[in-house]
Amino acid sequence: MAEIKIEKKKPVWPWIVAILLIGAVVYYIYFREDESQNVRRVEVENAAGVDTTATAVDTTN
Repeated sequence: MAEIKIEKKKPVWPWIVAILLIGAVVYYIYFREDESQNVRRVEVENAAGVDTTATAVDTTN
């Protein structure tokens, strides 16, 4: 009789974990970038030595 080779299935869970981790990183980066763009603090160096720190206008509208 002929020999039948049976191969075991490769585990799927490492792929599921990798996809979840990549999704979590993308989610974190997206919302971190979104939050930091709402209000920015801009510092301008002035030759007169006056404090010219200004806060940008919220542009989320």
